[in-house]
Amino acid sequence: MTDQNLENEGDIAADFLEELLNIADLDGDIDMDVDGDRASVAIVGGNNSHLVGKDGEALDALQELTRLAVYRETGQRSRLMLDIDGYRIGRRTAATDAARGAIESVQSNGVPVELAPMNAFERKVVHDVVAESGLVSGSKGEGVNRHVVISQGSADDSE
Repeated sequence: MTDQNLENEGDIAADFLEELLNIADLDGDIDMDVDGDRASVAIVGGNNSHLVGKDGEALDALQELTRLAVYRETGQRSRLMLDIDGYRIGRRTAATDAARGAIESVQSNGVPVELAPMNAFERKVVHDVVAESGLVSGSKGEGVNRHVVISQGSADDSE
């Protein structure tokens, strides 16, 4: 997808989110960017932590609604990433730190490490960090118990 298409996705998402904030009488500014191969939109400012919800569940739901709004306008599925008050940035940092700690452990003693359950976004961050290290990662478990296993060998169940 071209940067122009991604910018268009960001514009559509920003319009949808601005309207949502207005309807709910919430404060906040919308920041848009293109992050690699996806549009990235963030709601910043205001006091919107309740839009993140427990473990980011409300944020995930709002992201899906925003993707549906983009789909309605473009007819194409969106991989748009939504963040609110830096929540995903913090989760990315925590997932990266967990991955690096596990990588060090696997490299020093060769024993596979199973991380705590994570959502799909966090697991993707871990898989990317592990791939850069030259080790192997796979996801195991179902639903809220899905987690990443890092090892030196082949992964049983890649995501």
